[in-house]
Amino acid sequence: MTAAAHQPQTPTRGWTFLTNHAHVLLAIARDPQARLRDVADTIGITERAAQAIVADLEAAGYLTRERVGRRNHYTVNPAGRFRHPAEADRRIGDLLDLFTG
Repeated sequence: MTAAAHQPQTPTRGWTFLTNHAHVLLAIARDPQARLRDVADTIGITERAAQAIVADLEAAGYLTRERVGRRNHYTVNPAGRFRHPAEADRRIGDLLDLFTG
């Protein structure tokens, strides 16, 4: 085998291991009072997409939102389980600990 055969391949398509839902959840776990505009900028999505993701996460019980003055305060539920059957035995708190610990 040549040395080139051992070189890692450069991805031709842009993808990541974590979804935007995971990125939003992690950003909120790091800063529960973050503005969604700032969360969106950090992740590289639109504010509207961040709002839709927060609505998904809230509806699924992964976080709660409380209005405090003019801002929202978020509380992440670390006991929530992953949605995919392959990881359904794992808590979301495991992911949060890994990336925010």
